[in-house]
Amino acid sequence: MGDAGTSADGDVLVLVAHPDLRRSRVSQRLAERLRMAEGVRLRDLYALYPDYWIDVAQERAALVGARLIVWLQPWHWYGATPLLRLWMDDVLGFGWAFGPGGRALAGKDLLLVTSTGGGPEGYAALGGFEQFLPPYRHCASLCGLRFLEPAVLHDAHRLSAADIEAFADGLLARLRRHPEGEEGLWPLPPPVAREERPENDRHA
Repeated sequence: MGDAGTSADGDVLVLVAHPDLRRSRVSQRLAERLRMAEGVRLRDLYALYPDYWIDVAQERAALVGARLIVWLQPWHWYGATPLLRLWMDDVLGFGWAFGPGGRALAGKDLLLVTSTGGGPEGYAALGGFEQFLPPYRHCASLCGLRFLEPAVLHDAHRLSAADIEAFADGLLARLRRHPEGEEGLWPLPPPVAREERPENDRHA
């Protein structure tokens, strides 16, 4: 299978969850930049677990030493990619990450880094991209994590290489200064009673 994780010490743990990273413009380049950054550990979940059999003990061990957990994923059907969703189910277990005695991740920060194929105007009918975030925020809250303002890159298919590099520069600068200037997204927003939904995004 090969080693899809970095072994260097670091208190920023990046979990890359792109189903086809080799064909990605954004996630692949961000992963390359993050892999080289000081203090960052990176794990490519689809390379580590092509059969979807997640090593829960290994994943939990990687999480324990992290101060900041980063989920790097394309925006997939308005949410998490399949393996990241399974990772949440298996790794963030009752009695470990939540529930009685489940305080293993309490006090850490969680940052979602994602890219969409469409532009921000596609989400305007529901009040903006924020309306799709409650599942992430509920997950973070349940585990005692502080959910930070996500880093979202829209229009990924139409952006230039320079645009992607600029986004990567900003992301790395944010990680270097973390937790300075970071605010969690609290409280949860009220539900939006609308039926309109933006056009589906393809993997970015």
